[in-house]
Amino acid sequence: MGSKMLKVLIITLLVLIIGGAAGMVYVLNADGEEKESDEQSLDEIVENSFQTEEMSTDLEDGSFVRIQFQIVADSEKAKEEVEKRQFQVQNILIKELAKMDRDAFKTGITDLESLMKDKLNEVMQEGTIVNVYTIKKVLQ
Repeated sequence: MGSKMLKVLIITLLVLIIGGAAGMVYVLNADGEEKESDEQSLDEIVENSFQTEEMSTDLEDGSFVRIQFQIVADSEKAKEEVEKRQFQVQNILIKELAKMDRDAFKTGITDLESLMKDKLNEVMQEGTIVNVYTIKKVLQ
């Protein structure tokens, strides 16, 4: 019985030591040491984002749409590039919306945002688009 109790005690002690070390690492990272993630802070998102003009076009079924995006880039240079590519943003949007009907537009905003991001990244040269947010949409 003594040998079994010693094994349980050693295992318990090891679990506590490993758990304590993991807790220390978590607390140190939470207290301001550099994080290993590539996520942007809110200030970086605002600094690297570009608001498109409000755009109007029709859908495949003849419905009329007005839409506006906030495009988030990974750097200031990428933001400047996407601002210059406003005409391509409009072109991509017109082409994609021409394939959608009223119902697809209502339920597919997330897909449209993802598609816009992917299509813009295909033409970007000075960085990448991190996210595309719809900030205004009107369906008539």
